[in-house]
Formats: sequence, structure tokens, C-alpha cells
Amino acid sequence: MKILVTGGAGFIGSHTVVELAQAGHTPIILDNFSNSRPSILDGIKDILGYRPTLHTGDCTNPVFLTSVFEREHIDGIIHFAALKAVGESLEQPLRYYRNNIGSLVDLLDMALHHGVRAFVFSSSATVYGTPDMLPIPETAPRKPATSPYGNTKQIGEDILRDTTAMANGILRSSALRYFNPIGAHPSGLIGELPLGTPNNLVPYLMQTAAGKRTTLTVFGNDYPTPDGTGIRDFIHVVDLAQAHISTLESLFAAQESPETFTVYNVGTGKGTSVKELIGTFERVTGITIPYTVGSRRPGDIAACYADPQKIKKELKWEAKLSLAQALEDAWRWQQNSPKP
Repeated sequence: MKILVTGGAGFIGSHTVVELAQAGHTPIILDNFSNSRPSILDGIKDILGYRPTLHTGDCTNPVFLTSVFEREHIDGIIHFAALKAVGESLEQPLRYYRNNIGSLVDLLDMALHHGVRAFVFSSSATVYGTPDMLPIPETAPRKPATSPYGNTKQIGEDILRDTTAMANGILRSSALRYFNPIGAHPSGLIGELPLGTPNNLVPYLMQTAAGKRTTLTVFGNDYPTPDGTGIRDFIHVVDLAQAHISTLESLFAAQESPETFTVYNVGTGKGTSVKELIGTFERVTGITIPYTVGSRRPGDIAACYADPQKIKKELKWEAKLSLAQALEDAWRWQQNSPKP
């Protein structure tokens, strides 16, 4: 199948492009490079032995999207392209709504017009808000979002559900609610490459270990958790990429199913605290991480980890790579990564 991967030069997108190609599909990358670098494409080429087709532009530009869909015969879409920083979304809500919702609506317009059969949406565990239960199953209620970013994921899921419900079975979709992607490709050729100061824990930790940052800030040590730091479900990005392939292929295989929209948690099912993650990195690398404790960030919650049984049962997917492996791969990437 020919699969359009929006945000295909980004962290999760680039790994999914690799897994798509290795599964026998033809990935088509669409990216505006607002939060990624063209150098990632060199890493993809080194892994695959060829450079996938690239269209440079913005998903909120219907004229650009029309040119892409008229040039390529797209069978399926995996939609990653979105603004994603929780704190920034609190400061710039309209920018997040305009970009994240507008791009989804424009892509779905194109998908319906051009006969696309499958659409996988990059959702998030943030749709659960502060959860009532741990681990979190897909049946848990969606809570009022704690950030505009989280709200765009809730709204996006609703748009997908309503759109595919009226598509007469031609277009089917899934929203993957994933937790905390970390790690890098084991080759060390692609990985997370944040522009400016990292918003996520692991790239900041890696830059601290490499001496690019003097100290790591742990945001809050007074949460109601065993060691006071936040607990998250950290999943290796390669496992996450493979979950997208399993989901996409299930949508192609389900053309006779009455169910047109599904949601899946994608996580390990295990919660790890920030302190535990730092300790694991120090153990596997022998590097001591200097850190200080700061105040809690707006929008953060104490604990969040997945119940991944639904995707395991229905799609035969489960996370295979360990936290230690993810951190080893992230460190290898940090040592190899291109300089800004």
C-alpha cells in the first residue's frame, strides 16, 4: 500500500516510515519541517537504502494537499503532523486549535475525495485527563482536557468518528492513544531531534548527559507517588511505530466490519517514575545525571499508564522493548545525532 505519513520527518513519524517500508509498504513523507530537520531523511536513507518520496508543505494548506493527492495514489494515511507541547498550548491555544484541528479536517476532506481506505490518527493518553483508575483502559471516560493540546486530541477523535461513520464503509479509522514515546532506532541513525530547549524528559536528560545542559530539572517531587515524582508509561518508539503498522493493516483487512472507528491504547502497561527513569539511565550507561527539583508544570498529572490489553487481543501487538533498551538507544542516537 502507498501510505501518506504526515510529519514523517518527525520523531515518531520517521520511525514509522522505516517500519512501513520494512513491512513492504510505500511511505510518502509529508512535512513542513517546523519541528524537524531534513537531516533525518539522510538517516532514513541509510537504514532503508533509499530515500522515500518527500512532499514539503503544510497540512493546513488545501492547495498543497490537493497537489499531493493528485500526484500520488494514496491508500492510507498516518497523521502525525501536529503541534504537541502541552505548556506552549496553554500559552497559544488558538494556534494549537487552528493547526491541529484544521489539518485533520483538510486531510479528511482529501481522504474522502480521493478514496483513501484507512486513516490512523495520532491521539494521546492526555484525553483521559486525571484518570480515575490505573492502569487506564480504553473504556475509561475522557475527562475535560488539562490543556488545549489535549483538547485537540479529543476533538480530533470525535471528528474522525463522525466522519468515518458517514463514509459508507469506504474510509475506516483508528485513534491510537499513546503514552510517552522514548528511545531511538537501534542503528543510532534516527531519533528524537528537538529544536531549541527540549519539552520532553528523555531528550533533556540526554543533552544533560552529553554536557549540553548543566542540570536536569525534575518538575515536582511532591506528587502522591512512591518517590514523589510523576509516573508515566514510557514506550520505545520502535514498538510504537510497529503498532501503527498493525493498526493500519487491520483497517485494510476490516473492510466488511460494521465498525468504522476504533481506539487503542499503545503503551507498555507499566508505570515508571521520573526518578526511576533517571536511575535506569545511570545504571545502563554509567553516567551520573545532575538534577534539581522544580515546581510542578501546569497541566501535569501524578500518574498515567496504559492498560494495553485491547490492542494485544485484537491486533496481536504488544510492546517488546525494555526501558533500558530505549534509554541505551536514545543515548546512542544522542552521541551520533547531527548538530544544530
